[in-house]
Amino acid sequence: MASEPVPITGLWRKSGEARASAAQLAIAADGTTTVSDQSGTPHASSPFSVLKISDRVGSIPRHITFPEGGSFETSDNDGVDALIAPHSPRRFGLIHELERFHPRLLVFVAVAIILCAALYRYAVPVLVEVAVAVTPPAVTALMSKSALASLDQAIFEPSKLGTERQKVLSDGFAGLIALTPQAKSGHPAYTLNFRAGGAIGPNAFALPDGTVVLTDELVELAGKDDEMILGVLGHEIGHVDHEHSLRQLYRAAGVTALIMLIGGDIGSGTEDLLIQGSALMTLSYSRGAEAEADRFSVELMHKAGRDPAAIARFFELLRDKLGDSEETDFLSTHPATPERIAETLRYAREVSGSN
Repeated sequence: MASEPVPITGLWRKSGEARASAAQLAIAADGTTTVSDQSGTPHASSPFSVLKISDRVGSIPRHITFPEGGSFETSDNDGVDALIAPHSPRRFGLIHELERFHPRLLVFVAVAIILCAALYRYAVPVLVEVAVAVTPPAVTALMSKSALASLDQAIFEPSKLGTERQKVLSDGFAGLIALTPQAKSGHPAYTLNFRAGGAIGPNAFALPDGTVVLTDELVELAGKDDEMILGVLGHEIGHVDHEHSLRQLYRAAGVTALIMLIGGDIGSGTEDLLIQGSALMTLSYSRGAEAEADRFSVELMHKAGRDPAAIARFFELLRDKLGDSEETDFLSTHPATPERIAETLRYAREVSGSN
């Protein structure tokens, strides 16, 4: 016959009392569980089914609580497992086993990675589109105002372009936005802002509410080629028209949320993205978004009776004067210049109907 399980030793503490005394716990074949003192005098006795037994977690002492009050505490985790095994199908040591058997943790890590990848690949794009659809103009205006204020404080200086030069470019810009799909509704309300670029040099960019910024350095780089400058502005209008910056912003927020899901609170990252607005300038467009804005510029310039290939001359200027001829990004927002020149010229010929 199999021998009776060996009782385990520990401490007995009555309910409501801090003092503990040495004791031992035994479980009979019928499940009757008894705690006795060292002389064998019972402290408590109850059926196994009514006991509360704490899970095994590392080397933390186990507690077996009796319904009539009182608790038996022991550090003999192996003894507890052996004693209760014949009476309970429950795996009290599951957490302990997971801690001990590290390869199992790899499974959980793999599952977490797959889940996060699936969320990024499928859920985030859907949520981004929903967020873009429900974002009111007041929110994009707040983001853009905050972003421009941050740049004015940290980087930009007032434009040094003459009044007449600004007026010529502003009039050309007004002619372009009058032909945009949103012109009738007035949303977004496009505005052209001139700034001395400082550290960012020759550049133009658009904020989600239709605020477009053109730097003096880009105007100087283009010289007297106003068509080229308007082609660049048409490109930035395209970013606003297709809500590229807003999508990039929400995608960054979605990635931030995934990081928080994995690693916990990461501070004010989401607040910076969605409220302060300064993080807008750290986001770069995808190649698809840039190509879409290029095509928009070609189409818009053609509608306005201007040179649809003007944006291509800008890329050629970058190649010739700034050495942007490699497969690299320009100011972290423009994909490889050579391929853009070829594609933009091809599309300009297609739009204008020439071979």
